[in-house]
Amino acid sequence: MGLNVTPVREISPDTLLDRANALISTYKTASNPELIQQLPQAAAELGDLCPPPDPATGMHVLRGLNADDTALGATPPSWSDASPTRTAEWDVVLLLLASAMGRPFGWEGQQDGRLVHDIVPSRGHEHEQTGASSTVTLSAHNEDAFHHRRAHLMLLGCLRNPDRVATSAASVRHASLEDADVEALSAPVLPILPDDAYDEARDSPLEPPRVPTLWHGEDGLCLRFDPAYTPLEQAGADYRAAYGRLCRELDRVKVGVRLEPGDVLVIDNDAVVHGREPFRARYDGTDRWLKRVSVRLPGRDRPSAEAAEHGYGQQPIDPYEEG
Repeated sequence: MGLNVTPVREISPDTLLDRANALISTYKTASNPELIQQLPQAAAELGDLCPPPDPATGMHVLRGLNADDTALGATPPSWSDASPTRTAEWDVVLLLLASAMGRPFGWEGQQDGRLVHDIVPSRGHEHEQTGASSTVTLSAHNEDAFHHRRAHLMLLGCLRNPDRVATSAASVRHASLEDADVEALSAPVLPILPDDAYDEARDSPLEPPRVPTLWHGEDGLCLRFDPAYTPLEQAGADYRAAYGRLCRELDRVKVGVRLEPGDVLVIDNDAVVHGREPFRARYDGTDRWLKRVSVRLPGRDRPSAEAAEHGYGQQPIDPYEEG
């Protein structure tokens, strides 16, 4: 796996930090509904600070921010232990970046509906295919692939990464796929089941909808992919073979980015899958600590059949959605 993701976009943090701290001074935490309503206007006043990734690459790293290791304090033992005030500046910075690109949102069933998620290793979750794991490879996937209202973009902000754990990323547009494989994987053959981060959705009695793995978007080939939660044994041999070739191609073209404190990785969740290499968590307050924000791009189209999906009863929390 390569050690760098390109392009890297250098940003000047001063105006961004000034705006974030002005909002915090007034509203105290990033979860304050009044602050959240101020984000679109505040982001618009920042100008062209952070456009979405170029379709050809589907990802970039924003660099220029700084995460003060001492001021952060200890890495929390789980997302629920993260202080809403200790990292308020980082939370608001990420929300401003997200709002400059699109519309941040959360989920009813994940991290209490927060718009900014804390990604830290947690005891008892070491072997799961979720962000709380550590000792296993987190396999390549699209974020919340089981749901038709999943993010269009995802931001991963690095607060701490002392072991230089690599986040992997692979664009389907860099993969070499035969036309026959694209055609086979464009058929709605298998469902993608909710991952372990969504307990209620996993217990849903609703019939899992079958969804295509590949489709063509306005900017190129797109994918909906999460092999850890896809029951491949239910498909025929030809489909499984095509799916296997896609997996191998994504593995071939993946790159690894070892995020430094202050880096923000921006990923197009329709074109790029991401994962993480395994590491050994110490649970001593010094472990890897990322922040995650999901972003919707109003106006971006997906296959029309997705609109009929039930989402396993899981609802997004969109603070800007009317009604």
